[in-house]
Amino acid sequence: MKTKPALILSILSLLALSACGSPAASPAATNPQPQATAGQPAAAEPRIASLSIHLTNNLLALGITPVGSVLGGKAKDFLPHVADRLQNTKKLGVAAEPDMEALLALKPETIYADEAFAGKDISSYKSIAPTEVISLDQGTWRDHLKTIGKNVHREAQADAFIADYAKQAEKVKGLIAKKLAGGTAMAIRVSAKELRVMGMARPLGPLLFQDLGLKPAQGVEKITKAYETVSQEVLPDYNPDAIFVIVNVEDDAKKVFEQLQANPLWQGLKAVKAGQVYLIPEQPWLDYSALGSKMALDEAEKLFSK
Repeated sequence: MKTKPALILSILSLLALSACGSPAASPAATNPQPQATAGQPAAAEPRIASLSIHLTNNLLALGITPVGSVLGGKAKDFLPHVADRLQNTKKLGVAAEPDMEALLALKPETIYADEAFAGKDISSYKSIAPTEVISLDQGTWRDHLKTIGKNVHREAQADAFIADYAKQAEKVKGLIAKKLAGGTAMAIRVSAKELRVMGMARPLGPLLFQDLGLKPAQGVEKITKAYETVSQEVLPDYNPDAIFVIVNVEDDAKKVFEQLQANPLWQGLKAVKAGQVYLIPEQPWLDYSALGSKMALDEAEKLFSK
């Protein structure tokens, strides 16, 4: 259960008493400086706690490992494509209900939270440390990365990351153009219970239809949200030249996809006949963050270099 404000105040009081006599935090602790250049000592990494898996991965893209981070709601753990980078990061539960006692114990200098999940808890977070609330629905991952970069004095790193990504995206666009010759594309996600056609919005739409320059199959452009649940029978209405397929990790989802592959409707699709069906994993493709997008771009480059 979430820690109530009264309990938070009690714990804060105990922490304050235990800290009596300790030296005050230096200005550098609350205002982290840029990474050191050659011949200069490295600046201390800021103690940041992240209450969003996507903000965590934006921090990692800037070379900052948060002292604490929430987990992926479905995985109940750090997302697999970044878990190796978070070995020294404290697990703070899921974003919808973070472990407030663990957050307090970390004594972070700054807390980053997703506006969609922060809700009524913002005041509780602010009682622990200065809190930056970012709406992932406002702007793109590039905007989020720039905002964080400015806050932590790593604007140059943010700009360099975005520039490198744009250069690589252009390269991958060229590889895709050779394979698909301007054909249309769509992405579907298969679970044990439903079939989703991924839309134009995040997490996947911007990557496929903006960054990689793919042309959405007929009807996909009308799905302005993240996805739309459909029946297998309507797939011929889209009939793309290429299909990206995400199959959920559970065994039942794999069985559903096997059944779909045996369906004559599936076998009659242009993409299937042409051998242009690309299986992609949930992560990093559904991680709408700077690092997640970069890792998905890396996978796309390998996919279309074959």
